[in-house]
Amino acid sequence: MTVDKIYKDKSGNQPFRFNEEVAKVFPDMLRRSVPGYAASIEAIGALAARYVLADTNCYDLGCSLGAATLAMRQGIRRPGCRIVAVDTAPAMIKRCRKLVAEDDRQFARDTAVEVVQADIRATNIENASLVVLNYTLQFLDLQDRDAMVQRIYDGMNDGGLLVLSEKVVDEDPQMEALLVDLHHEHKRRNDYSSLEISQKRAALENVLLPETVAAHRDRLRNAGFASTAVWLRYFNFVSVIAIK
Repeated sequence: MTVDKIYKDKSGNQPFRFNEEVAKVFPDMLRRSVPGYAASIEAIGALAARYVLADTNCYDLGCSLGAATLAMRQGIRRPGCRIVAVDTAPAMIKRCRKLVAEDDRQFARDTAVEVVQADIRATNIENASLVVLNYTLQFLDLQDRDAMVQRIYDGMNDGGLLVLSEKVVDEDPQMEALLVDLHHEHKRRNDYSSLEISQKRAALENVLLPETVAAHRDRLRNAGFASTAVWLRYFNFVSVIAIK
């Protein structure tokens, strides 16, 4: 695993981008920066085993290197399923395809995976029993998020499941300040310097636009999801499940 040293060597004056430089270190970046990420990936495999039905589609929207895609593939127990992994970043798609190909070579799994370079807002969603937005919606423009969630809902089968993981802001400013500080301490314990933390935060400003948990749950309910629940929270990182 290549160690993330991006913000040791550059300032946060440039906006964060999912380019080749980030793709090379992305697993290490996630491990050290996103508390609860490994738990969310593990759960996606378990949810796939429970919710994916035969002859249906699964979508990993904003797939990056395909961690959720591979977790779904490992978890699926029914025949005739297909996973569509979508990302707009060429560097991510290139590496994702390599990892999926390696999974094919090692395990010869039954579930087909299609890795697509495209904007998730233009992706056709149909016959879906499981859709994953794992830290993806936060990178869309705010005005596009309602329509994105509605399109997911409309393309899902009854009883289908959406997994939505996001960085959030707390409605209480005092608690938000505490959660941010705890997250920064988490990064320091994972050997990021204060300068690296500061520069990455600057790079993500106006690129990653977090919302409150209430805003996400309201959006899901307005789209038509019958049931929603926060199943995982670690500091200001949250994963929500929603059932059609």
